[in-house]
Amino acid sequence: MLETKRTSHLIALVGALALLASVPAHAQTAPAASAPAAAPANDATPASSDAAPNAEGMKVGGAAAGKLTPIVMFMQADLVVKTIMIGLLLCSLGSWTLLVIKLVEFNGLRKTSDSFLESFRGARSIVEMGRVAESEEFAGNPLADMAAAAAAEVELSRQAGLQVSGEHRDSTISRAGAAIGAVQSSLARRLSGGMQFLASVGANAPFIGLLGTVYGIMVSFIGIANTSTTNLAVVAPGIAQALLATGIGLFAAIPSVIFYNLFQTQITGYGTRSEGFVAELINAISRQLDKGA
Repeated sequence: MLETKRTSHLIALVGALALLASVPAHAQTAPAASAPAAAPANDATPASSDAAPNAEGMKVGGAAAGKLTPIVMFMQADLVVKTIMIGLLLCSLGSWTLLVIKLVEFNGLRKTSDSFLESFRGARSIVEMGRVAESEEFAGNPLADMAAAAAAEVELSRQAGLQVSGEHRDSTISRAGAAIGAVQSSLARRLSGGMQFLASVGANAPFIGLLGTVYGIMVSFIGIANTSTTNLAVVAPGIAQALLATGIGLFAAIPSVIFYNLFQTQITGYGTRSEGFVAELINAISRQLDKGA
């Protein structure tokens, strides 16, 4: 009976040890088993937080995905900046149009002047000079207009019964010179037509373009402040549109300055040629008066 009690106590002790050994195992296994179940919930939050930036990035990328070209930037520009760009483009178009007109005008002046001088130098009297100058072939030529004005003044003096030669020769030449001077003054106005426009565009277009740039950048910075973002993909298009205004201003100004200098040189050259012709015309009239023609 004593042996039976010892056996019972031994079995009870082994069972207690087994129970104590199994409790930590269950305690360690339960968190381990629950941890994987909670892990997906914890991992879901970063996934959703990453999804938002990616979605925003895709949105920004989609807005900026279109290739920026000058035409696209112009169409997307602010109304004020777009108005400035249109004005500058019109000024540039006016400069190029004036270039074509002036080149055609000066080429025509050179050709008709050469032809007129050849015919004028073959005239044998003041009346013949006037006839050559008033021919339709040389209509509108400044040199022909000068010769026609001088010959008409001498003829008017004759018709008025005035002596145009002898002791009255100097007064006749003086009146002819005054008639030539009137034509010369109109020549200066005619040749300088459009030059003020070129000078204005060349001097002011860069500053007008800079005004558009300043305004456009100001609008871009206001947009940055309102959206609280400094993402370059968001900021860059607005700044590029603003800088395009300065680029168009320079595009309008640089050709205008070049054309102005080109035409000013041609005007000066033709003015020098007309001065030489005036001296030649006065001498021809003086000779004809001395001859009594």
